[in-house]
Amino acid sequence: MKLAMIGFGQAGGKVVDKFVEYDRERNAGIVRAAVAVNSAKADLLGLKNIPKDQRVLIGQSRVKGHGVGADNELGAEIAEEDIDEVQGAIDSIPVHEVDAFLVVSGLGGGTGSGGAPVLAKHLKRIYTEPVYGLGILPGSDEGGIYTLNAARSFQTFVREVDNLLVFDNDAWRKTGESVQGGYDEINEEIVNRFGVLFGAGEVQDGQEVAESVVDSSEIINTLAGGGVSTVGYASEGVEPRKNKGGGGLLSRLTGGDEPDDNLDTAHTTNRITSLVRKAALGRLTLPCEIEGAERALLVLAGPPEHLNRKGIERGRKWIEEQTGSMEVRGGDYPIPGAGKVASVILLSGVTNVPRIKELQQVAIEAQDNIEEIRQESDSNLENLINDDEDELESLF
Repeated sequence: MKLAMIGFGQAGGKVVDKFVEYDRERNAGIVRAAVAVNSAKADLLGLKNIPKDQRVLIGQSRVKGHGVGADNELGAEIAEEDIDEVQGAIDSIPVHEVDAFLVVSGLGGGTGSGGAPVLAKHLKRIYTEPVYGLGILPGSDEGGIYTLNAARSFQTFVREVDNLLVFDNDAWRKTGESVQGGYDEINEEIVNRFGVLFGAGEVQDGQEVAESVVDSSEIINTLAGGGVSTVGYASEGVEPRKNKGGGGLLSRLTGGDEPDDNLDTAHTTNRITSLVRKAALGRLTLPCEIEGAERALLVLAGPPEHLNRKGIERGRKWIEEQTGSMEVRGGDYPIPGAGKVASVILLSGVTNVPRIKELQQVAIEAQDNIEEIRQESDSNLENLINDDEDELESLF
């Protein structure tokens, strides 16, 4: 699936930057264009892979490049005011070559949580391509203002996009792990999971053709109908077979030119069905009960000789049983020479999500002390501008 990715705010910019690196290293063909938008100069300077002319600084007249200090109302106002500057960067994107837009943002801060829904609404008004969101929920230990921002931003973001894919930091931070080390690892997890999902069907010249193709239309159909989505992932190391003449569809159906006792059909099928269960019942990007998911998509990725149609079909039927949905699609993503087989499951339209219910409750309770929270945010912004002025000027 070819995407135009826009990272809004610090977390969103870092994730998109990592996606560009992932795409380049694997020649995956996912990221057709990448843009980073922020109100803080330092965050834009810290990016490594997004081209400098595709980094957009907004709100200069209001916050002078210092960020919005976790004030997502200010973040939304700045996004509205400077939407033409963001559109200027988007105008350089070859939209006719992309299947969808993906707006990526952390939902706990100020710039991204406020601005990402504004941008999504703008894109949907102008373009016919689907506009998806990838929202990253803050950890519960990050403070009340971040939880409140997430609760408010989530409600707006899910309304403005065609589907909101969610990653919950709370489910992924390890006890005792440093903040920076934790977020670096989380970004890796995000990119690996969504990279396999969006990479399926993007076949390069000379690359293996899937036995059961998963292309962009399958992903779009799974995400159709809106709502919230989560992704499951499981992998297992394998020994890739040395080149014996390609191992394409015909060789998989006939067994190839040479027998291979280590890759019998039963073993391969059992491995696939086991990975499907682990992906669905293990750590999802947004933990939830999978029963009741409206739609699902299963992708099996790995060396072609370790994939087979029977295993994928068995896994697909198991997901149907667990979710109760009749809209479950499935297919393979051959990666010759890969050292592992991975199962990725996209569950769309999930409803039984404890973390979202918790956020909604926080939003209700926060109304009682909203003025105190706003004063804290204003104080944070003022201190940020005063403390960082000299440091930011030295960077330029």
